[in-house]
Amino acid sequence: MSPHRAFAIASRLATTTSALMFALIVVGSVVRTTGSGLACPDWPLCHGQLIPPLQFNILIEWFHRLLALIVSVLLAVTVGWVAARADVRRRVGGLALLAVALLLVQILLGALTVWKLLDPSVVSGHLAVALLLFAAMVTLAAVTHLAARERPVAGARPAGLLPLLGLTTLALWGQSVLGGIVSTNHASLVCPDWPTCNGQWFPALEGLVGVHMLHRYMAYAVTVLVCVVAARMRHAPDPVVRLLAHALVILTLKQVALGICNLLLGVPVFLSAIHLANAAALVALALVATLRVAALPAARTQLADAAAS
Repeated sequence: MSPHRAFAIASRLATTTSALMFALIVVGSVVRTTGSGLACPDWPLCHGQLIPPLQFNILIEWFHRLLALIVSVLLAVTVGWVAARADVRRRVGGLALLAVALLLVQILLGALTVWKLLDPSVVSGHLAVALLLFAAMVTLAAVTHLAARERPVAGARPAGLLPLLGLTTLALWGQSVLGGIVSTNHASLVCPDWPTCNGQWFPALEGLVGVHMLHRYMAYAVTVLVCVVAARMRHAPDPVVRLLAHALVILTLKQVALGICNLLLGVPVFLSAIHLANAAALVALALVATLRVAALPAARTQLADAAAS
């Protein structure tokens, strides 16, 4: 089998795993917002059974665990493929091991979520690691996809774009985790109005109000950051990066609208799930854009190659 084929298969496996991880993160939001986190009071079984009683909240939590099991199996298959192919292993072997380590931490946090009776710090950590694991698999999928290409994209990356994209990706991840902290601490409705908070423009950043407002302020800053980086991305030679620039702006504006609607409508379950899904999609798209820009040669390198030829 050619190296390009091996990388292409690895990319498909990682992409499938990433897609199911995305679904798992969204279902986890539904578990949290429907109060189903302790519907199965034991772990790894549910009420001491593999197939639990057919009740709504129990089935939501049970389905979340079932989906987690499927994701774990797919991740193992992906890592197995990476380990079996020398070319792929040399390129992304370390990343595959990182994914395995994050998965083990995530499984432990999932168990602790039940054993610690939904302790907010554990639940928030569970989401943070879930997003890191998702990012690791998206990275594996993107890197192997780029390695499977027959021809690299011609042209140099715009100066300063790579660190700016990296910062944006990190900020989007941090904002997603902060949103989880707001949710797990039941701080979503401590400020039930917008753009003010209980009628105040600048309330004291104390207690749950402080957590809530920090999430709002971070949202404003991230929105500006995304718009700035998207404007720079439009000058990249990679057409996919230019397309991702438009997608990032659209999803960011959608995220702001979803956040406001969540607040004004009292955080309905379906909107909360869509809000987290959109956040995870933003992290994934920003990460893919970062990796594609990183694959472009720096301007100095391209000038040096041209001079040498």
